[in-house]
Amino acid sequence: MIIGVPKEIKTDENRVALTPAGVKELTDAGHKVLIERGAGEGSSISDEDFVAVGATIVETADDVWAASAMVLKVKEPIAAEYPRLSAHKNQVLFTYLHLAAGRECTDALVAANNVAIAYETVRLRDNTLPLLTPMSEVAGRMAPLMGAHHLMRPGGGRGALISGVPGVAPTNVVVIGAGVAGLAAATLAVGLHANVKILDRNLDRLRQVDHHFDGRVQTIAASTLAVEHACIDADIVIGAVLVVGAKAPKLVSNDLVARMRPGSVLVDISVDQGGCFEATRPTTHSDPVFEVNGSIFYCVANMPGAVPNTSTYALANATLPYTMELARHGWREAVLADDALAEGVNVVEGAITYGPVAEAHGMVHTPLRSLI
Repeated sequence: MIIGVPKEIKTDENRVALTPAGVKELTDAGHKVLIERGAGEGSSISDEDFVAVGATIVETADDVWAASAMVLKVKEPIAAEYPRLSAHKNQVLFTYLHLAAGRECTDALVAANNVAIAYETVRLRDNTLPLLTPMSEVAGRMAPLMGAHHLMRPGGGRGALISGVPGVAPTNVVVIGAGVAGLAAATLAVGLHANVKILDRNLDRLRQVDHHFDGRVQTIAASTLAVEHACIDADIVIGAVLVVGAKAPKLVSNDLVARMRPGSVLVDISVDQGGCFEATRPTTHSDPVFEVNGSIFYCVANMPGAVPNTSTYALANATLPYTMELARHGWREAVLADDALAEGVNVVEGAITYGPVAEAHGMVHTPLRSLI
């Protein structure tokens, strides 16, 4: 199979979908790997690094898309890439898609008549998300750091140090959602000596969190009133809510923000799925924040893109086994053999096969099994 890796062109996105280790695994198995020139530079991976393990460097993204039976990316295609989606018949696209929050991209993939498999909806039998987990860990660990920076005056906040100092209390950090990202955020916040509260509807998960932190984090059963009470006293609120493949619920209203401390900071890790704050709108690393009712909102849609070297290797470590199966067997056989990978299939030849995406856009859902 010919596998292509184009350079990411979304604003401030420096990750790349494959590392030299992945190239070697694929080429050793007899596949051909095309890498767009400069695709790895943002992640500190040179063209020479790729060539040394068997990759072929091509000059343009058009060359990659036109020649490849499978295209590996990091982020969903953007408008400039839509015409390339139909450059190769029966092509497989394997990347993060977040289609429930993106009608334009959904329409473009449906029109392309190819197969789109989303990293974020590949789901194991225990409901874990093996391809979303590494980036959730990165974004979760970044969230308190970004919140701490913007809580300082130069970052636009009220001028508080997250850890406090002897004689001055540390700040209050509230994490909404106790999944992978929320746990990572709480871990960093505790390490920064903040007072941390974490909210979730799953009481069993809260028991696990309580045990993990040995009681150093206050666990709270999530409800509308509990979220309200926690946010009003917060200096930093981190939204880490995930409904797999679907839009995130809006849990923090603008009215609630107006009652929070002026200069507080809200970091929305859920922005890729539409965000869990009413005011959330995607921002970039170049222009990361905006103000609503006296509070600072950080809603960067590709947080791990700020640390692309770490993120690229973390992501590629997780995706490579699935990439190998797709390349070895083709998407149909690979999906039939792996229920987790089947969960990742969102669009097949013009049909939406992932229910939450169809529901989000009021479109027809076609069960995957009826197509294979």
